[in-house]
Amino acid sequence: MPRILIVDDSATDRCMVGSLVAQDTRAEIAYAFDGLDALAAISRQRPDLVITDLVMPRMNGLELTAEVRRGFPGVPIILMTSQGNEEIAVEALQRGAASYVSKSKLAVKMLDTVQMVLAASDRLQSQARLERYLVRSRREFVLENDPSLFGPLLACLQEESDRFQLWDDSERTRVGIALQEALTNAVFHGNLELSGAMREEDEDAYHSLAVLRRHQSPYAERQLRVEADFSHTEARFVIRDEGPGFNPQLLPDPTDPANLERVSGRGILLMRTFMDKVEFNQMGNQVAMAKFACRSARPETADK
Repeated sequence: MPRILIVDDSATDRCMVGSLVAQDTRAEIAYAFDGLDALAAISRQRPDLVITDLVMPRMNGLELTAEVRRGFPGVPIILMTSQGNEEIAVEALQRGAASYVSKSKLAVKMLDTVQMVLAASDRLQSQARLERYLVRSRREFVLENDPSLFGPLLACLQEESDRFQLWDDSERTRVGIALQEALTNAVFHGNLELSGAMREEDEDAYHSLAVLRRHQSPYAERQLRVEADFSHTEARFVIRDEGPGFNPQLLPDPTDPANLERVSGRGILLMRTFMDKVEFNQMGNQVAMAKFACRSARPETADK
């Protein structure tokens, strides 16, 4: 039986909304006077849904939405809006509210909206319960040489790592930086065959040539392959380009103070520092990296 908290400083409106929602006899209804009263009620017994007015004393619906999102992110909120509050309603939706119903259409829209939001919330909770049994996930992408794809790709990979709760926020950021550097190297140095030395000499010319080569043969036909394998103990990434490669044994030592200021060595330094394992294939067109879960013991044999 879902528990629904109705928040409104008007006793008449609270009762009216409660009677509408009660048409679904499975719901248990609770009431609160304003946002502060609602937060106290949520702390005592977490509801499955909050229905709130926007304009209330002490704490309004917009403020309540932000507080619930911060403290109880799994609890969905439906806003009740009146004429003149449209901009505030949009802001509340942007802050995390699930839906809204105009007070002039409560009798027509409220029950359907409640059932829709509860159904969506149930699906998310069921998915979260199922994901506790997820033991492994694998993603594979084949991309063109477009750096604008890096952001969405990294967001996807970081979201996948979150499902396994592998790292804290700090390590999550560091892994993202290492992946960004590996992707940049694969596209610019690998597929587009642009040297780090050229970037150090003239960065504008470097990027201009990159744009040009993205549309020239043979560079334009080359692709970038990204593989990611997640488990509860680690994440492994393989990034491979279709360029001519290089001799990994000739890589300058990025920890050498003489090389720290070189643009060409910065990416390797960050990758080796932030990941637990970094290996290049013999041809030099593929890098394999691993990052172990923060809570797991780091293997003693892991070499960088």
